[in-house]
Amino acid sequence: MPIYEYQCDSCGEEFQALLKVGEAATSCPICHTADPTKKVSAGSFILKGGGWYKDHYGLKKANS
Repeated sequence: MPIYEYQCDSCGEEFQALLKVGEAATSCPICHTADPTKKVSAGSFILKGGGWYKDHYGLKKANS
C-alpha cells in the first residue's frame, strides 16, 4: 500500500496516510475536516548504481 501526503485546506496541517490504491482520502487528524488536498511528492523508489542501462546488460553481442 502506498503512502500519500495530504494538506488540510482548513488548518494547513500536512500529514501522511497509508491507503489502498483507489481508497478515499482520510480526514485531517487535527481539525477532522474531510477531503484534504493530495500533495505531489517524490517517490520513495529510486534506482541507484550502474544498472543494466549503463552496462547494456541483456544486449545480444554481435557475432564476429
